[in-house]
Amino acid sequence: MSEENKSSILNIDQMQTAGLHFGHNVSRLHPKMKPFVSGIKNNVHMIDLEKTVKEFETTLKFISKTISEGKTILFVGTKIQIKSFVKSTAEDCQMPYVTERWLGGSFTNFETISKRVQYFKDLESKKVSGGLEKYTKKERLDFDKEIESLKNKFEGIKNMKKLPDAVLILDIKKDITCAHEAKRKGIKIIGVVDTNVDPTICDYIIPANDDAISSIKYILETVQETIQNAKA
Repeated sequence: MSEENKSSILNIDQMQTAGLHFGHNVSRLHPKMKPFVSGIKNNVHMIDLEKTVKEFETTLKFISKTISEGKTILFVGTKIQIKSFVKSTAEDCQMPYVTERWLGGSFTNFETISKRVQYFKDLESKKVSGGLEKYTKKERLDFDKEIESLKNKFEGIKNMKKLPDAVLILDIKKDITCAHEAKRKGIKIIGVVDTNVDPTICDYIIPANDDAISSIKYILETVQETIQNAKA
């Protein structure tokens, strides 16, 4: 896909309608986000959407290149209001995802996590094949509870056989542990950075409102379009 087509996905009017420009209260400004602020309205910092477009374009080019090389991007969004969007977008893009609490060690102790994932897959498989029928009713109920608990934790990463090449974090502040682990393992970090976040932890940034559902939805839809174009 040409550079022109990549950048033409972004539309400042649509971004404004989606509320990408609303930052946080002025008292919560992270000093390193100052260059991305255009002003103040009702004691809230406004994000400069011209700068968002510039950074977002660079990020989309990286995403496009990553996908066209057959690499994997893990989607991470654990805020209650965005979980369903993150899950459906990742599934549509055939990418792994985490929408429940980030499990410490998911990157830095990947081997142990992988063993737990395999145990979960084995249990699921046994349930489907009738392999759990030999147990008592109470034991089967216990297995069902365990499967549900493991599903909550691992459903989105159960087909992730190795560490991802990049991670898209939709709220850096909430999932800072994920960012720190990615940094330690050399995994590229794509982050939605609001005005209260240190953008320098990320390799690629999207300066935008990380609270409004409409803002995250716009970002996810744009990322999805980029991924689908890269796969075409």
